[in-house]
Amino acid sequence: MRYLLYACCFLFVAGTLNAQADQSLKEAKKQLKKYYLDQSNTGALDAAKTAIIEALSDSGMASNASALITKGKIFNELANEGFKTKTLDPAAVLSTPDAAAQASEALMKAAGLAEKKADKKDALKTLAETENHLNNYGIFAYQDQNYTSAFQNFSSSISLSKFLGEMGESSRLAEGSLMDEQLLYSAVSGYYSDEVADADVKPFLMQLYEKGSEEPFVYEGLYSIASKAGDGNAIEFLQKGRELFPDDSGLLFSEINHYLQAGELNVLTDKLKAAIAAEPDNISVYNTTGNVYDQLAQQARKDENTADAEKYQNEAMSYYEQALVKDANNFEANYGVGQMYYNQAADMVPALNKLGEDYTKPGIAKYDALKKEMDAMFSKALPYFVKAEAGNSSDLNTIIALKEIYARLNDLEKSEMYAKKYDELSKQ
Repeated sequence: MRYLLYACCFLFVAGTLNAQADQSLKEAKKQLKKYYLDQSNTGALDAAKTAIIEALSDSGMASNASALITKGKIFNELANEGFKTKTLDPAAVLSTPDAAAQASEALMKAAGLAEKKADKKDALKTLAETENHLNNYGIFAYQDQNYTSAFQNFSSSISLSKFLGEMGESSRLAEGSLMDEQLLYSAVSGYYSDEVADADVKPFLMQLYEKGSEEPFVYEGLYSIASKAGDGNAIEFLQKGRELFPDDSGLLFSEINHYLQAGELNVLTDKLKAAIAAEPDNISVYNTTGNVYDQLAQQARKDENTADAEKYQNEAMSYYEQALVKDANNFEANYGVGQMYYNQAADMVPALNKLGEDYTKPGIAKYDALKKEMDAMFSKALPYFVKAEAGNSSDLNTIIALKEIYARLNDLEKSEMYAKKYDELSKQ
């Protein structure tokens, strides 16, 4: 008996909830009708939005085609109001930035669930309007650099276009190159959004890649995504892009970074020279080229290949000097030249220490000659590190170099000064 009473109470509550959902749906339709009669009455539209959200919060109403169509129409009108607002004031902030996406989702669901032909026809007809809203809202968000919202709208328009095709309806994206453009905008928006996963961006890029896209970003984006995922074949996307667009600087620099990270320095030199030809005023490329040649010189010295070491060192110096012609105070170039002279001096230390154990007259003479050569090299490095510090006073490597050089040159006061500065900076 008690169980029956509980069951009756449950049915009563459920019935009450369904009645509330029905009432909310009626209210939503009523307020939407008010808005249709007077489109300056945006309060009625807001009331309709509140009512339809209340109605659809009931699980029984979630599959009601009429309710979903009503939601689609309400959110279409909200999107239309947003369009008018942004057209008059591009700086305006949209109150419902996902209005078009919500309309699209509701109407597609309604068209799939509708048992009445009239409901299905109504949903599909309303979706034609939603397509335009999705595109406009995607553009608004993209212009505002709200890439997450842009991705939501552009990608939703692609889903909607495919849905309309499956339903035998026409889509604006079926015309000309509009679908490819939407795929690209979806990909770019998702790529630059901090909230969209690479896995959600990649399918759009792959569709364009398989079509042989003429957009360099497609190949650069796919390489970046594959590289972050640890895909060993990532370079293939980059190579394909470079093959199609040999003059694109974005792809060139991505390729340079790839080989830098891989440590394949010999492959880099021609590519860096091409980068300089492409962007002759880009100082960072000169510095990178100098650094690569410096690393090649160091490797040649380790291999005791004196001829190559000297050749690479001269190349490195040439590119650093070209950078300094463009900007005499450039930190990277000054540090690079200083480091080259410093390393040459440091390479002499082991031989000098060995000679220090030879107290014969010839040994002492050799020691003095080598020390003089080493000190001269440290002296050459010094002004470049001083300029480097002026450009970046908190760089620890520069401070260490200055401390060591002054110590080698017996300027202990300055060496101690930089030692203290190093201690202070390293604690920060």
